[in-house]
Amino acid sequence: MEATPHQTYILDPYSPAELARLINQDRMLSQAMGGPLAGVADQVSLKNILDLGCGPGGWGLDVAFALPDAEVEGVDISRAMVDYANVRAQTQELPNASFGVMDITDPLDFPAASFDLVNARLLFAVLKRESWPVFLSECTRILRPGGLLRLTEPAQFAATSSAAVNQLLELLITQALWKTGYGFSPDGRSFGIVHVLPQFLRRLGYQDVRLLTHPIEFSSGTASWADQYHNVEVISSQVKPLFVNLGLIENDDFDPLQQRALSDMLRNDFAAVGQMTTVVGTKPALTNDKA
Repeated sequence: MEATPHQTYILDPYSPAELARLINQDRMLSQAMGGPLAGVADQVSLKNILDLGCGPGGWGLDVAFALPDAEVEGVDISRAMVDYANVRAQTQELPNASFGVMDITDPLDFPAASFDLVNARLLFAVLKRESWPVFLSECTRILRPGGLLRLTEPAQFAATSSAAVNQLLELLITQALWKTGYGFSPDGRSFGIVHVLPQFLRRLGYQDVRLLTHPIEFSSGTASWADQYHNVEVISSQVKPLFVNLGLIENDDFDPLQQRALSDMLRNDFAAVGQMTTVVGTKPALTNDKA
């Protein structure tokens, strides 16, 4: 499994700063969700598990530790992310976890009916809107009958007490994503993913489609504050050229806005809550397709 030159992640998957950010984000998100397998009832029956867009491997490593009898694989387009994940698997003595390079916007390089669980988190900035139906069909193909597809995406980034943070994240980022072809928002004022996923899964024949919500408070003094401060700092810096090129903000106006946002987050009275949503569906035990 080797990476191709093509990649659609709106951030830089080869950046050391992005690697560090994703390590912290993995941990924060799993904690907010109540563990890496929240929403999966019969966890011990899982034998083959796949994480798509695995980044530095945090989710897969947590699952491999929790389920030592399961084989856990993860794939990502970034060789640096994959190498880091494999080193962590070795140092944590998790021989049941392995990671490889793959472009998940291409047909998935796995045989049909290979996995009991296919997991993916935060692909809203990876898959463009026309890629989602094909991607979900590929996930369905590689799932065994009765297998689970589990997708976690942001319902909203956050509602905060800072006008600068709100402008930077809720308006500029969602507008930038919308204008560059991500999500299914009609107006670019939301990420535009969570509301369409249940229908997509039902159209593919999934049963027992469920939604789980995960609020994340990152107000001043909370456990998630430092990770989200880092998120705001790193993400906004990476996408500054995109904001300017799209005409969302003037170059000279960006740095003062970013500084106001970060300064507001340092205030003792800063308040913020975001929300993630997990959509879980079961592939029918009996299907008419060849998977």
